[in-house]
Amino acid sequence: MRYQQISCILLLILLGVRLSSAQSNRRIYPIAFYNLENLYDTVKDSTINDDEFTPTGANAWTETKYQQKIKNMARAIRAIGSPASNLGPIALGVAEIENRRVLEDLTKDPQLRDLGLKIVHHDSPDRRGVDVGFLYNPAFFTPFRDTVYPFYLPENPGFKTRDQLLVSGTIAGDTIHIIVNHWPSRYGNKSSELREFAAGITKGICDSLYRENPEAKIIVMGDLNDDPNNKSVKEVLQAKKNPQDVPAQGLYNTMWKFYDQGIGSLGYQGQWNLFDQIIISKPLLENKNNGLRFAKAEIFNRDFLVQQEGRRGKNKGYPHRTFSGGVFINGYSDHFPTLIYLVK
Repeated sequence: MRYQQISCILLLILLGVRLSSAQSNRRIYPIAFYNLENLYDTVKDSTINDDEFTPTGANAWTETKYQQKIKNMARAIRAIGSPASNLGPIALGVAEIENRRVLEDLTKDPQLRDLGLKIVHHDSPDRRGVDVGFLYNPAFFTPFRDTVYPFYLPENPGFKTRDQLLVSGTIAGDTIHIIVNHWPSRYGNKSSELREFAAGITKGICDSLYRENPEAKIIVMGDLNDDPNNKSVKEVLQAKKNPQDVPAQGLYNTMWKFYDQGIGSLGYQGQWNLFDQIIISKPLLENKNNGLRFAKAEIFNRDFLVQQEGRRGKNKGYPHRTFSGGVFINGYSDHFPTLIYLVK
């Protein structure tokens, strides 16, 4: 995995990027997504199904385990974007968080505290109580709007899942719109239809932003529970594999090339999937008026995030998760973070 570090360093040299402290005028901006894999606190919430993540539940989710999980996730987040940056991502969409409290605990961890990360969070109606959220470094990202878009399927009104979160803000004087997703899981025979409906919601948000401004700079990120070539992403969202195929007011899937190479963000039964995708609007592919533009995408699969023991195709080589076979193994997440670098 050292080739990714080397390629990132070469990118910075080629672009003439200058990186130092939070006070410097950075010209490269890592923006990331990370499924934090069941980041629950230990307190029973009677409004959701969180029994397994309580001290007396199936996972014996004690304060000690919770604090170790916070510590591990903070380490991973701080590392995202290195060696290009030692400040972590300037904007980070997250999934599988129980509430605002867990994000507050995360941002207060000593490994992240100096960044002064701020939080955008809204409770979702998901039955397990998991939400999406957004963290940002106020030295580089200034939000001016956040909106939630609920999932409501008229023919299945009882189905509850995560809202989609739109956060609009400015980076280096440019307006950026970031949509954070966690689409319905693959559980059930007709689950693909649910994800296709979720993709339609996302597409509607993008179209609305494009109507406001045909040159809107949009980033769609999330655990889509589908791969880049699945119908929800390829046909409904219409995210293209190649930049040259993106039409005006279209979308480009920065992760598709990794998928074609057999590189994923999570593994299951000997197969890699790339559910954690970052998709961008056409204006981020262009270099107009010296504005922000896309430079590079990455699956952040550093060695410390990888399971080093076990049987290959079973555990070894996959993301080092929190539990394995019901046993706490003090890992990170069952997903790798994904990120893009914007430059100006």
